Amino acid sequence: MKNLYQQFYKNLFLGNRLFFGLGFSVILFLLSFFFSWIGDSPLFFFSALMLLLLIDLILLYRTENGVFASRNTPERLSNGDENELGIYVESFYPFSVTLGLIDEIPFQFQKRDLLFKTSLKSREHKMINYQLRPTKRGEYKFGDIRVYVQSPLALVSRRYNFEQAEILPVYPSFLQMQKYELLAVSNRLTEQGIKKIRRIGHSMEFEQIKNYVPGDDYRTINWKATARKGDTMVNAFTDEKSQHVYCIIDKSRVMKMPFAGLSLLDYAINATLALLNIAMLKEDRAGLITVSEKIGSIIPANRKPGQLNKILQVLHKEKTRYLETNLEALYGTVRSVIKQRSLVIFFTNFESVSAIERQLPYLRKMARLHLLLVVFFNNIELETLIEVPAKNVEDIYTKTMAEKFLYEKKLVVKELNRFGIQFVFCNPEQLTISTINKYLEIKARNQI
Repeated sequence: MKNLYQQFYKNLFLGNRLFFGLGFSVILFLLSFFFSWIGDSPLFFFSALMLLLLIDLILLYRTENGVFASRNTPERLSNGDENELGIYVESFYPFSVTLGLIDEIPFQFQKRDLLFKTSLKSREHKMINYQLRPTKRGEYKFGDIRVYVQSPLALVSRRYNFEQAEILPVYPSFLQMQKYELLAVSNRLTEQGIKKIRRIGHSMEFEQIKNYVPGDDYRTINWKATARKGDTMVNAFTDEKSQHVYCIIDKSRVMKMPFAGLSLLDYAINATLALLNIAMLKEDRAGLITVSEKIGSIIPANRKPGQLNKILQVLHKEKTRYLETNLEALYGTVRSVIKQRSLVIFFTNFESVSAIERQLPYLRKMARLHLLLVVFFNNIELETLIEVPAKNVEDIYTKTMAEKFLYEKKLVVKELNRFGIQFVFCNPEQLTISTINKYLEIKARNQI
């Protein structure tokens, strides 16, 4: 009996209508002292209010399990993307009810107002969908679902608690990877801003001899096959396959800088996953190296079925470190691990000329062995700062420093150009598209 009483008062909440009714009753009682013509109206009103309250309590509590709710979640969440989640709710009351649902989402989202309101008829069920965008990889703990039920009288609410505690891992952006994979398979990459690169010359990979169709290059006509068959035949070529593509991710302090909630390291990880997936669809071999003050993870290039999942699991655990990148150790690892000429894509960031000058000797050495592509970020926050009009001396000083840093970025580009090192210099949100564009351009021009 004691437990039943505790459950009753712990899960009972008074509604606004009841407070308004009680407030109106108090006003009527006060007025009755000054106006005799009011008579017993306050007592009748209060008695009717208490009777309605009793009826409301009976309606809500005579059904032991009036509602059911459960959370519908994916197995894992995608970092930096809007992830679809849902709450399934069903009513077992013999009348229509109004519901307020609170889902205890992980603290990382910092949302305190996630309240859903809906209504259900008797025996009706609904799925309430909502989206969450995580900005950090790791584990996210969800709590219970709390449902507040009101009858049509809406004087009080009854709370139901559903234990739905679960932990969901947040992985690098596999939704973005799947999107580009689908577009690549259906040959619709250009819809997302991927440039269509004009092929220069022919690949060394012979595919087949086929019948000539208008538009084929007449220089590819196979005269021997044409003579044998009596019809014009041409040689068909395809992209070279099984070329090695390595992504090297710098996870030192320069990649800690945030943009739109994500760190530069997370942007690099998301772009790496999408790019290596496209490379494997092109039948190239994908590999991964991470580096900071020491060498981190190494996954040799391969295109076995489980290769991409292995890369995903490694990227899921990578975190930013706070020391400077050891390019000497990276160069030694590249020499020992990557045995044949490969496309090496190095995700890093430079904020000053002195930073590139310290690393340039090792970058030049790697560029002699492989086709090196350096990917670094434009600081668009500085561009925004420069556009704001200066109002005082402090603003002028701030804008001057911002312009100085942007000028240094341009000098970094100039240095890479001077030594013939290919690069991608872009805004963080354009990183994936820009790197895929560059990869497809390199493949089209047969530069590997």
